Amino acid sequence: MTSIQQLKNKVLEKTHLVFIISDPDQQDNPIIYANQGFTALTGYSQEEVIGKNCRFLQGDGTNQQTLNELKEAINRKEPISVEILNYKKNGESFWNLLHIDPIYFEDEDKHFFVGIQKDITPLKETEMQMEKIKKEIELLSTPIVPIQDDVAILPLIGNIDERRIDNIVDQLLPQLAKGDIEVLIVDLSGLATLNEHSMIGLFQLSDLLQLKGVKLIISGITPKIAMMAKNLNYDLSSLATCGTVKQGLETIERSKKAKLAKS
Repeated sequence: MTSIQQLKNKVLEKTHLVFIISDPDQQDNPIIYANQGFTALTGYSQEEVIGKNCRFLQGDGTNQQTLNELKEAINRKEPISVEILNYKKNGESFWNLLHIDPIYFEDEDKHFFVGIQKDITPLKETEMQMEKIKKEIELLSTPIVPIQDDVAILPLIGNIDERRIDNIVDQLLPQLAKGDIEVLIVDLSGLATLNEHSMIGLFQLSDLLQLKGVKLIISGITPKIAMMAKNLNYDLSSLATCGTVKQGLETIERSKKAKLAKS
């Protein structure tokens, strides 16, 4: 007659869950059980993994910070869930949604660890692709366009938040380092709204450009934008402004002619 324990063992072995059990009381917390799901996922046989610490799944791309978090949780005998890059026997990498749970047997006063794995590689690849697309869109939303040898224009369209300001600065710094830009025209005519973030960003940008010896001209200052700035208690008079990009270019041209006349 089949015992309940035998039935449980059979169910655990045939379950779609991927899991191992390790014994922290033994040296190096070795695996003492691995089900068929684990061997199917990793390519290792049970004989190859029993008695070994599961670090053989780690590789060059495995994040050290994640490993530290796992180690700390195991030392404290606390449950933990992480996403970690692991490697199969054939060297192929996979993203592992790993959940480790300590199991305590009171009658033996003993802990075991159950590690449940799930291959989430397709999901992570989709997430990384979406992040890449998002970054490309952000780059397109803050184009720095050279219009003369030493003049560039940055047309701002839509909404401005703190992250977008950071993106603008990240794009500007390499170009400023080349020394090609002497004047940057930031055009606000395409902004959907002017808020605290955009105003702080403009003044931070002005300070950055001043440190780099680059002149900033703000174009597209409409009466509506001027009123918004006033309501936010920002004084645009401290910035060089003009109504349109064309007017900004004309101002630059007059400045260049004046310098030539003096020389």
